[in-house]
Amino acid sequence: MPEQHSPEILDRRDGPYGEAVLRRRGERYEIIANGCFLMDTSDGRSERALVTAALDAFAEGSPGTAPELLVGGLGVGFSLAQAAADPRPAAVTVLEREQAVIDWHTAADAPLAPFAGTGHQDPRVRIVHDDLLRHLASAEAEARYDVLCLDIDNGPDWTVTESNDSLYGDSGLALLERALTPRGVLAVWSAAPSPEFERRLGSRFRQVWSIELPVEVERGLPDVVHLATR
Repeated sequence: MPEQHSPEILDRRDGPYGEAVLRRRGERYEIIANGCFLMDTSDGRSERALVTAALDAFAEGSPGTAPELLVGGLGVGFSLAQAAADPRPAAVTVLEREQAVIDWHTAADAPLAPFAGTGHQDPRVRIVHDDLLRHLASAEAEARYDVLCLDIDNGPDWTVTESNDSLYGDSGLALLERALTPRGVLAVWSAAPSPEFERRLGSRFRQVWSIELPVEVERGLPDVVHLATR
């Protein structure tokens, strides 16, 4: 039986979206949002697959084009690590609304920095402290992206932060669609399959499909990447 470790709280902050906590349990780091487990550093395969699947889909529709990539959510850094490890993106923008999470990556002796791979040193990468929907809706946000990868909260049907619900609704999808280039690809990570979210995607995007990513977790449900193209 694997050794059990009691969690050690490394940092706790109250912010505009509630409480954010960084814990260490043995060699594993965990992010807790408003008292609910959000993510940890134990695996990362599904977060990496999110980025790879989206870049592959874009390359299929626009071969030879170096995409502008937006990653929604810095988290523990797995999505950023995969984006930086891939030579295809021309630029990578990472949006993170929790200053605490950015600090856990960028402050001196930042505990989460190693999990971002070469992302923090990659000249193609910039990290922006902002809420995704606010950023996309702002008058200054003239940029359009070829690939949008969203790893925010636990997915469409299980949000820890109530304000994230709008991201997966019609108004949020309208902003995401507007932010994509004509051949752009949207990829959304989810902790479980969401047929209802697929239906909403299908009402707005030309092509929609999902990839299930079985992982060994107690709840037994596969992680899912929902993909859509204009």
